[in-house]
Amino acid sequence: MTKMTAEEIEEQKKMMYEKFSPRRRKFVDKIGYDEWDPFQLPFDPIDLRQDITGKTSQQLCEEFCREVHASRNSEYAQAAAEFGVMLVMNFEKVRPIFDFCVWYNELLKREGKKA
Repeated sequence: MTKMTAEEIEEQKKMMYEKFSPRRRKFVDKIGYDEWDPFQLPFDPIDLRQDITGKTSQQLCEEFCREVHASRNSEYAQAAAEFGVMLVMNFEKVRPIFDFCVWYNELLKREGKKA
């Protein structure tokens, strides 16, 4: 595929804009026609995103289920999979949950209790 010139890109962009419904045009107008890039590449799909260990959410979930002997079809495993996706997408969003779980585990140990 050959590269398009700046003029060809602008022509394609204008043609796309003119074919949009009024509602879609309003969206483009809101961000600004000049700022709008209809040719930008999409974000990585979630199944390609990795955490700081280099593992995908699916890899993390599979490893977790193996180590805790959970059935992949159980609600437990499904909740773990959802958490894995959140973890890979935005660790800072799940950080308070992680910190709370660590704190709670330590509290249980201090008080001689089991979860």
